[in-house]
Amino acid sequence: MTRAELLARAREAAGSACVPYSHFHVGAAILTEGGAVHAAANIENASYGLSMCAERAAVFAMANADPADRRIAAVAIASPDAAPCFPCGACRQVLHEFGCQEIVVERDGAPERHPFGDILPHAFGPEDLER
Repeated sequence: MTRAELLARAREAAGSACVPYSHFHVGAAILTEGGAVHAAANIENASYGLSMCAERAAVFAMANADPADRRIAAVAIASPDAAPCFPCGACRQVLHEFGCQEIVVERDGAPERHPFGDILPHAFGPEDLER
């Protein structure tokens, strides 16, 4: 799957966002190392802390779909309300936990690729707990 196709899946997912408060639509599409794609949108709740970002919703869908294919080759994030649209800190931490290699965002209508280590340098992960 090309990064443009992955970004198109994220754009499509953004259309399913449930955002009655912020009206900020976000879609995420994950490409696993095994080649599967899992897409999701953000979902808001009146109790803001209970809202779910698109990226984490997509990660949880991936993790539930196939326990043998939980490594993220790339995640594309798209919003009709902002471009580029990068993941928040909580999402970056969750993506790191599943070995995310690359973030793809949209800039001027085209995919822009970023190595994951560039957007979350010095990440804390499971390897830090094994000391």
